[in-house]
Amino acid sequence: MYRRSTPGQLSFENFYLPFGGKLSGENRWVKLAELIPWEEFEVQYAKQLSEDMSAPAKSFRMALGALIIKERLGTSDIETVEQIRENPYLQYFLGLSAYSDKAPFEASMLVHFRKRLNPELIGQLNEAIVKKSVESNRPKQERAAASSDSTGEDNDDDEPPAAGNAGQLIVDASCAPADIHYPTDLSLLNEARAHTEHILDLLYAQVREQVAQKPRTYRRKARQQYLHIAKQRQVKSKVRRKAVGQQLRYLRRNLAHIDTLIAAGASLARLDQQRYSKLLVISELFRQQQWMYQQRQRRIDERIVSIAQPHVRPIVRGKAGTPVEFGAQIAISCVDGYGFLEHLDWNNFNESTHLPEQIERFKQRFGHYPASVHADQIYRTRANRKYCQERGIRLSGKPLGRPKQSEQAQLQKQAQTDARIRNQVEGKFGVGKRRFSLARVMAKLAPTAETAIAMTFLVMNLEQLLRQLLFVFFAVVLPHKGFQFNRWQRQWCNLPFALAVA
Repeated sequence: MYRRSTPGQLSFENFYLPFGGKLSGENRWVKLAELIPWEEFEVQYAKQLSEDMSAPAKSFRMALGALIIKERLGTSDIETVEQIRENPYLQYFLGLSAYSDKAPFEASMLVHFRKRLNPELIGQLNEAIVKKSVESNRPKQERAAASSDSTGEDNDDDEPPAAGNAGQLIVDASCAPADIHYPTDLSLLNEARAHTEHILDLLYAQVREQVAQKPRTYRRKARQQYLHIAKQRQVKSKVRRKAVGQQLRYLRRNLAHIDTLIAAGASLARLDQQRYSKLLVISELFRQQQWMYQQRQRRIDERIVSIAQPHVRPIVRGKAGTPVEFGAQIAISCVDGYGFLEHLDWNNFNESTHLPEQIERFKQRFGHYPASVHADQIYRTRANRKYCQERGIRLSGKPLGRPKQSEQAQLQKQAQTDARIRNQVEGKFGVGKRRFSLARVMAKLAPTAETAIAMTFLVMNLEQLLRQLLFVFFAVVLPHKGFQFNRWQRQWCNLPFALAVA
């Protein structure tokens, strides 16, 4: 049965607002604002700005809050500003004292926010938020051991600590792909050639009176030769190499013409900053592609795979389906369901070399070493095993050497348990790449992209804290029924955010 709810079109003047001009304290954005220590990091943010020059800058709460809103909602910069303009709860989250129908800032300000909030500042904020929650959830005996270890004298690196190791440290590495199309040598050279042709047109307009004839570029012929190969589904290696050589010759001719026009009086200073930067990138790209073409090589150090984002590098992962990804390689650690961005680099690195650094950061955060470190096979080097053994830390996986026959079943069971524990960090990558923006970083500049990656882990930890607020209710209502809250809490933490909200 269907009943019509309203007689005709409802006018917005008659729309009923139940909160009577006041916001609800149970709203998720109100609760989220209480979890973030805004004033604690205001001083560090203000040090980057001048006190008496230029227009007044936006506050730290507005800058950080806008980036959190964008990451949580998964919207673009323009849509984020529109959401803030329409939603009074979002304006309260940004620290505004009253609702306004006007946007508090332009969409382009989000780029400046990402430049000012560097990954180091976001990492410190992330640690401050998570540390309080982790310490409150640890058992009393672990907190007592940690406090006694932190107040005592520091142990030498060569001597293992007597006691006090507690907690689990889970580490892993992955790639945060950038928003670029799949690069090939032929497509990169064709794009570089098109950019140099446009720069040639601008430079020739400056010296039209001095140079009678415009330099020939053969742009139409070069474009046809590229499309003839690019439209084929399968191309033989000899045919592809011939096409690459053609585009290299066209590009070399264009770069030579640019030098000729500069010698005739054209000035690169009259180009805008974007085109001038691309010209520098294209010069380096031509050098790399020319060397690989002559040497018949497929790789070169600091290889450029995007003209618009020259900082992006190919990251060889060896995964099924995507053996090579293009973006920043990141190493993270996971403690009690919370993720920390430990290391970020645009070049490929061996994540096992950063394990001692991650363990030392664990001690700085919580005052003691972890009782166990859970990692995959690449971390289990002899150097890492020795480092963990000296500090009384158990490194997951089977020990070196042939175990006794009586211990094989126990070691196998322990390895299976370690593998299940390590699934937590894999889940963090899954949530970051499916629910949030870690699967495709849309920021174009290297500093802003690094900030966007760090913001993903901050927002994931905030979501974890919001879910912890639900546990308080269930812990008070259900204990008299014999409900095992601790086990249910751990299982709930591993669920995706969408399922937790539902």
